[in-house]
Amino acid sequence: MALDDRVTIATPEGVTLELVLAGVGSRFVARLLDTLIQLGIILALAAGVAFTSAPGFVRALSSVVIFLVLFGYDVPFEVMNGGRTVGKNAAGIRVVGVLGEPVGLLTSAIRNIVRIADFLPFLYAAGVICMVATGRDQRLGDLAAGTIVVRDRFPGLASSVSAPATVPVDAVAAWDVSALDSTDLSTIHQFLDRRLALPLPVRAHFASELAARVAPLVVGAPYGTHPEYLLEGVVVAKQARG
Repeated sequence: MALDDRVTIATPEGVTLELVLAGVGSRFVARLLDTLIQLGIILALAAGVAFTSAPGFVRALSSVVIFLVLFGYDVPFEVMNGGRTVGKNAAGIRVVGVLGEPVGLLTSAIRNIVRIADFLPFLYAAGVICMVATGRDQRLGDLAAGTIVVRDRFPGLASSVSAPATVPVDAVAAWDVSALDSTDLSTIHQFLDRRLALPLPVRAHFASELAARVAPLVVGAPYGTHPEYLLEGVVVAKQARG
């Protein structure tokens, strides 16, 4: 029985994408590591200014840098590293939009500015309460920016958790999949069984590559079919034909 909180996203093609939400524990570990890195940068900068008798403009500049480290540290990581800061990467989690899309600059900036409110009255109490109260484990910053934090890796579950097929048999009744052999089918099964353990960009890449190889062998599938819908449809069609 799955104990993780999950969010299900339905695409127009009928493919169901299931994301496993990151809980308070993994997010705390990620935040702790990121905070330690921030403190390390700030202390090093403060020590450098204090022990070198830096002029006034350098001290003013250092104050700006400290502010950016405190409130802008996460932004470049989330925008340019697939929603992962150093801490999030270590914890196996990342930030995405509510539809599973990558986080943009404005979105990341909003969720991190609102972090000030999440911290109140101390130690992210408001943020934790909000996560527990919301259906998608969102803190105030996530609600303001329209983001969620999901798990990238599933330790010990990669081979046991799989996404169920959502393609109905009647939708592929006219598909001719006789050109696919057992090797093709085995490869498709391996991807479908393990796709939940893959980060979304990796999952999308493999799905597209595999669908591009399979599509010429499938007769009757609509042009432009979503890659995962095509792969699921092949499996369902094969099973329906015995």
